Amino acid sequence: MQRLYDFLRRHPTMVDSFWAFVLFGFGALQIVSESGTRGARMLELPAAVALCLVVALRRRAPEKMLLLAIITGIGQLVLSLTPSLANFAMLVIVYTVASVGAQWARRLALVGSLSAAGLYQLRWPTSAENNGHLFNIALAVVFMTIPFFLAWVIGDSLRTRRAYYAQLEERAERLQREREAQAKAAVAAERARIARELHDVVAHNVSVMVVQADGAAYVLDTSPDQAKQALSTISQTGRLALAEMRRLLGLLRASDDSGGEYVPQPGVDQLGDLIDQVRGAGLPVDFEVDGTPRPLSSGVELTAYRIVQEALTNTRKHGGPDARATVHITYGDSDLKMLIEDDGRGAQHELYEEGGADGLGQGLIGMRERIAMVGGTLSAGPRPGGGFRISAELPLKPAS
Repeated sequence: MQRLYDFLRRHPTMVDSFWAFVLFGFGALQIVSESGTRGARMLELPAAVALCLVVALRRRAPEKMLLLAIITGIGQLVLSLTPSLANFAMLVIVYTVASVGAQWARRLALVGSLSAAGLYQLRWPTSAENNGHLFNIALAVVFMTIPFFLAWVIGDSLRTRRAYYAQLEERAERLQREREAQAKAAVAAERARIARELHDVVAHNVSVMVVQADGAAYVLDTSPDQAKQALSTISQTGRLALAEMRRLLGLLRASDDSGGEYVPQPGVDQLGDLIDQVRGAGLPVDFEVDGTPRPLSSGVELTAYRIVQEALTNTRKHGGPDARATVHITYGDSDLKMLIEDDGRGAQHELYEEGGADGLGQGLIGMRERIAMVGGTLSAGPRPGGGFRISAELPLKPAS
């Protein structure tokens, strides 16, 4: 039974043709059984065929079938052909056009629905001949108009409901596409954040390890104690880098119950340890803090730490062997001001403008991205008199 139902839903014209055949059968029997001239019956049969054709093709070509029904009705009026049961097709086409037809066809069907009964009474006023009263004629027109009007209203309601459901489906699909786009954007943002973290961790710690390894190799024969101290620094830096790498890799895991070793995200309180590490790597750094230190939001804490870390890493890379650096932190009422300067050679122009080719300048790009995420400002460029300067302002918010 379900297969038959599905087959009929896929072939609606076949169903309409069946009912058109049934309607033609009843209409033909009525025409043949009525009294009248042979010529009138010969004309009424083609009219019945045309109206049954309207039923058969109503869903395939509703506008054309509406015009065919109107032409057939006008022909019945002009040729004085008595309406038959086949005229039920007019109710069907009015409903169909109101539900699926074009706007002009719906309006035309409404006008035809409201005027058909009046034209019928004008052409065949037999229903009121017994008393000839105008009130009876008007009442007959009203009762004959109601079925046509209801057919149009039901069809139009169905069309409105169908359009509403289509709009809901479209909105659901649009929301689904937006959710997918937001998910992709979130994944891209998370990947960019992890990439910034990896860059900061690897660039800083590996550069420290390289400097210490070069120093240890240089003094290995002449000063074993200094070489041993350099190797100890390399070991400590490697462990720190490994702990931070584990923390970052933990962000990529699917579950939180892996039991891995993690460390908290660094913040302003750890800047002293960072600067001591940089000093131990051979870069003299002056560190000053003005204002009253206070708890900051986690985003500002991490951003401040990474900016200082990246700035000092760049000084070691580009400042030269005799460079010195200064880190100045100021706690204001509504912002945290940071100034990191050095007196070295400075970086190339393309490294602090937009980032150079082959991955050059990615640290400064990461700085700008971090600053933008917390709503701060960043200025980076050569310092008057030589060296490089990085100035940042981070808005202060309650600690999260």
